Amino acid sequence: MANLRKYLIIFFVSFTFLSQAQNRVTFQLIHFPAKDSSEKIYLTGNFNHWVPDDNNYYLKNSNGRKEITLSLNSGHYEYKFTRGSWTKGETDMKGNPSGNRSVSIQGDTTILLTVDGWSDHFDHSLISKNHFTASENVHILDTAFYMPQLDRYRRLWIYLPADYAHSKKSYPALYMHDGQNLFDNSTSYSGEWGVDEFLDSMFQKGQQQVIVVGIDHGQEKRMNEYNPWEFQNFGEGRGDDYVDFLVKTLKPYIDENYRTRKSKKYTSIAGSSMGGLISLYAVLKYPNVYGSAGIFSPAFWTASGIDSAVIHQAKKVRSKLFLYAGGKEGDSMIPDMLRIEKEIKKHSKSLVKEVIDKDAKHNEAAWRKYFPVYYKWIYGK
Repeated sequence: MANLRKYLIIFFVSFTFLSQAQNRVTFQLIHFPAKDSSEKIYLTGNFNHWVPDDNNYYLKNSNGRKEITLSLNSGHYEYKFTRGSWTKGETDMKGNPSGNRSVSIQGDTTILLTVDGWSDHFDHSLISKNHFTASENVHILDTAFYMPQLDRYRRLWIYLPADYAHSKKSYPALYMHDGQNLFDNSTSYSGEWGVDEFLDSMFQKGQQQVIVVGIDHGQEKRMNEYNPWEFQNFGEGRGDDYVDFLVKTLKPYIDENYRTRKSKKYTSIAGSSMGGLISLYAVLKYPNVYGSAGIFSPAFWTASGIDSAVIHQAKKVRSKLFLYAGGKEGDSMIPDMLRIEKEIKKHSKSLVKEVIDKDAKHNEAAWRKYFPVYYKWIYGK
């Protein structure tokens, strides 16, 4: 009997090892536009948390091609190529942003790939107006709004309700990150959220309207602006300065120049990935400013201090918090979100709504789909 147990243990250990064995997967880029052959090309995806310039994932030269070999567990993966930032990501031959690539890995394999174009190789100001998708209610508030806390300038967008110019009403205000991706397909990297189209349709139905302020991300500075903590090779986190800018500079400007309902109850903040992380942090740091937050696919794995921040600061927060994650965003996305959600519920009296879509990917299409769910929960009766 003892020998039988011994053999069973050996069998199960061996089976477990085999079931978790990793596969050698080679991504080989056989054609790509190149103005500088020495410039690095990176592979990024849900296997490295979508970091666009991770030095562990750049492709090496191999007989005129570029390739990288990874050890990956069997499963489904999404990925893209960049040249070190999201502003230098892959596109089609006309400069339109490419969607996520996907692959299901079941064994050792080599994948042959081509890139038709890079975003920064195109003059997007010359793209046909037929590609511009922003509604007439979207305006560029400023092309270079000064951010004194960061000593930088940034483009700002603003969505005004369709009846704004013809009424004296005041509206709730929603502040959103990654402004390039909110309203206009021509400025987005991989599709827009469609915030303006959704709000236009809500107006036609006589539903609650809001003013939306979109703040462009800082391109290569995005990772440290949206993170209060240092992460990998992105240097010092500037998330505190960014959140201070929103509260001490931008919100007072918007409240002074537009008819907003200024109180906490009518002020919300929302974003995805790193934008989801900084949205939660903004509520933790300024619990008397934000009455609600949309925390989409939050990149909590980049934030070494997020657990401690929730534990020590959530008790001051009484807001409506919408948390969303997709099942195909990497192994850590849902567990990380559920862990933070548990701590929020433990330490805060906030009202929390959790949404998980097991089939959703880490992209604008998913966030576009669930933005209306967030909106109706926050602003619905």
